[in-house]
Amino acid sequence: MLLSSVLLPQAVVSPGGVGFDINCGVRLIRTNLSVADVEPLKEQLAQSLFDHIPVGVGSQGIIPTTAKDLEAALEMGMDWSLREGYSWAEDKEHCEEYGRMLNADPSKVSARAKKRGLPQMGTLGAGNHYAEIQVVEEIYDEAAARKMGVDVTGQVCIMIHSGSRGLGHQVATDALVEMEAAMARDGIATNDRQLACARISSKEGQNYLQAMACAANYAWVNRSSMTFLARQAFAKQFHRTPDDLDMAVVYDVSHNIAKVEEHDVDGQHMKLLVHRKGSTRAFPPHHPLIPVDYQLTGQPVLIGGTMGTCSYVLTGTEKGFRETFGSTCHGAGRARSRNNSRHKLDYQQVLDALKAKGIAIRVASPKLVMEEAPESYKDVTAVVDTCHAAGISKKAVKLRPIAVVKG
Repeated sequence: MLLSSVLLPQAVVSPGGVGFDINCGVRLIRTNLSVADVEPLKEQLAQSLFDHIPVGVGSQGIIPTTAKDLEAALEMGMDWSLREGYSWAEDKEHCEEYGRMLNADPSKVSARAKKRGLPQMGTLGAGNHYAEIQVVEEIYDEAAARKMGVDVTGQVCIMIHSGSRGLGHQVATDALVEMEAAMARDGIATNDRQLACARISSKEGQNYLQAMACAANYAWVNRSSMTFLARQAFAKQFHRTPDDLDMAVVYDVSHNIAKVEEHDVDGQHMKLLVHRKGSTRAFPPHHPLIPVDYQLTGQPVLIGGTMGTCSYVLTGTEKGFRETFGSTCHGAGRARSRNNSRHKLDYQQVLDALKAKGIAIRVASPKLVMEEAPESYKDVTAVVDTCHAAGISKKAVKLRPIAVVKG
């Protein structure tokens, strides 16, 4: 995490402090189905999600998107999804920034970034991104779980983990090139090219923040489009409308993003540009920037596991807001490199282990099975327990996967 005081003239913004997959994030959708309802149809549901949501490297979306639509989506975020009928009005209430960064300026996004983003709207991508059907396994905070509507053991949810695809990556790449020149001009030095930065007040700094906001809006539209497709997949299998299935968004959190927030530093109230790369915002109860539904519980914090491991819903705390600027973990980091996983793990053994746990899997690329195997990552439970014990976020609900769709 990187902090810059917005008011100091020497304060900087760094694309490396945000990450290449801008607004990579996690969305949780609840249902009123139980594991008993879903278990007999698990394989069909996994296939239906796989058929509805385009996955994998270079996957192309099925949401009709013209160049004009893309411009509007970059500027409007989830308001575009709502206008086009791909989102429910209440979805954006349960989303960071209400699914739209208002400082977005599509003219600051390069033609190459737009070209990469245009065909990828509503696609999952590859790597550690996934769509999972999950079941509530444990409830630690009944009041918080009740507010979220995930308060019954055995209740079925859907978790979607994805970001801004090629568009976000290109925005970051373009900014790094532009900022290298700005650093030479302004006498700024870093020990790593990927930490290239520019003064917030500079033309390069403002260009990046406005382009980053567009990429963040794109990511929210992307997850909204996949939410629409997941609702269609479930409706088709159960012959009921998504509304009848209570497929409401519990919350949508961002990982790789920079936002202006107000915090106390050494007794002084300050405006900071908070870069969160591989961390999650975790605001406490009564904070003005969290939805009214969660004012008494604190912001829901979604911690995704990896293929075959559990995920968690936490809530933000006052202690975390004071000590970590309202931030907590975003998941378990890798324990093995992708190359090591491909060479040391056996494809069939990983699949057999998932089958033994009762997990249906659909994956576009076989090599991803080894790269994303549970053994490739650290123990997410240990990470979550550490954050809970430190008091920077509080455990509310544990979820286990019963079906996994990956790129």
